[in-house]
Amino acid sequence: MQLTLSIPALLFPAISLTMLAYNARYLAIAGLIRQLHKQFQETEAAPLKKQIDSLRKRLEIIKNMQASAIVSFLLAAITMFLVYVELEIWANIVFGISLVLLMVSLVLSLIEVQLSTKALGIQLRNMEH
Repeated sequence: MQLTLSIPALLFPAISLTMLAYNARYLAIAGLIRQLHKQFQETEAAPLKKQIDSLRKRLEIIKNMQASAIVSFLLAAITMFLVYVELEIWANIVFGISLVLLMVSLVLSLIEVQLSTKALGIQLRNMEH
């Protein structure tokens, strides 16, 4: 396949939108952590500790999602440079790595969404009792 400058450039809008979504998730979780931390200091309730542990795990996943997406974005830019200087074999390799990292980021996003949904389900069950 002939790699042109426009092919890796197609990733720029996708990665940018992905980063916006990831940052929104991060900010939402950061706010929730601050709120739960305040509640935990006041009550030291065991369910809050479980929520805090879950949020810590989700925060780590989000960090890895963001890192994968950022490196993918950087590699897409490097690919464009390699195409520009006509190093096509390296451009193909770097672009392939960029795509793999983008897929890793998306899989991590799926895992984080599953954890988030599970945590919300637990909270809803607690409110029903």
